[in-house]
Amino acid sequence: MNKPLKIGIAGLGTVGAGTFKLLEANSRVITERCGRSLEVTAVAASQRKKNRGIDLDGVTWFNDGAELAAQADVDVVVEVIGGAEGSARKTVETALKRKLHVVTANKALLANHGVALAKMAEEGGVSLAYEAAVAGGVPIIKALRESLASNSINRITGILNGTCNYILSTMRTTGRDFEDVLKEAQALGYAEADPTFDVDGVDAAHKLAILTSVAFGTAIDINAVHVEGIRNISPLDINYADEFGYRIKLLGLAERLPERTGGGIVQRVYPCLIRPEHPLASVEGVFNAVVAEGDFVGKSVYEGRGAGAGPTASAIVSDIMDIAAGRHAPVFGVPTCFLKALPSVPVERHIGEYYVRLLVVDRPGVFADIASAFRDESVSMESVLQRGRNVNVNVNVVIITHETQESNLVRALKRLQANAALVEPPHMMRIENIEGA
Repeated sequence: MNKPLKIGIAGLGTVGAGTFKLLEANSRVITERCGRSLEVTAVAASQRKKNRGIDLDGVTWFNDGAELAAQADVDVVVEVIGGAEGSARKTVETALKRKLHVVTANKALLANHGVALAKMAEEGGVSLAYEAAVAGGVPIIKALRESLASNSINRITGILNGTCNYILSTMRTTGRDFEDVLKEAQALGYAEADPTFDVDGVDAAHKLAILTSVAFGTAIDINAVHVEGIRNISPLDINYADEFGYRIKLLGLAERLPERTGGGIVQRVYPCLIRPEHPLASVEGVFNAVVAEGDFVGKSVYEGRGAGAGPTASAIVSDIMDIAAGRHAPVFGVPTCFLKALPSVPVERHIGEYYVRLLVVDRPGVFADIASAFRDESVSMESVLQRGRNVNVNVNVVIITHETQESNLVRALKRLQANAALVEPPHMMRIENIEGA
């Protein structure tokens, strides 16, 4: 039996404590499967007396993750502090400078500094592993980097944020509004006290930027991700989408466009309409799922819990076991010198069908104005729904367009905003169809 692999855990919150518990609870099977025992010999957290439900006797304590990374007698540093800067970044950089392996669940850190950290890992001959950073317990990084490595990946589509998926799923099944369901999600621990990163799409954007790099061999560029959240989705939109035969999901989409169309990389996070037969339509609650499309394998679907102590700890320990067994892969699938900087495709170039909801004063000539604005910008209407009035004599006009370029629709909607009959800004969402769905 090889000597034990010594581990330091920087951060003892829900995930850090969960990792400690998993390593203890499944120590026998872990040892059998990777050929050596895994031992936590050091931890770092600011509150030493807090009851975390774990026995830290015999474990060296540090008050700061960077201090652990600089001084602890360990082989692997597990960073579960969080955040793109500060203690988390210093902890990882310090560990890599010492030529220690690093396992992290920190998508913000990787999305903002991943390439630089990968270079440090390469120079030190150590691993920088991060399965837990994207989709929690769903092994999508390993799948892209190893199982699908022989394929040219064409497209990635994913539900990457469990908080948003829970909110949209609950709104659809209960008819409640966004703010009400958000409060419930916070009470259940599915959403943070400050939910901005989740509901505004930032968390999903971080994960998508990482997936894009692994899938397409590109340098991470978080600034190239077009991001929209779900704050403006109403029960009305969900009901109308259902009436047209769609469901609304917050999706992250990455695609490499063919050279014949101008090439480039698409990276977008936004709420969109999908058909019930779409592979992601039935993914509900806090679950995450990713569809990877390769040239030889076709579509592969990966689904599971995207957050929480258990799933995230499972992914972290899987990475540690790879290190213990001597299994190693380039951080983003290829050496950093081969990572490409491909041009980003602006969202205005998106071509597809659209859902548009307009709240207008119901009076003669209004629909003619709408039709004229769409016609003049080469936007064709496939379906139109107008139903009911309220006491203010306002009515919703809901339109599904034929396929068009987004810039055309944006110009049409800008024209309509100058129309006095429009009561509030237009509501627009893309319709995403997956080939073969």
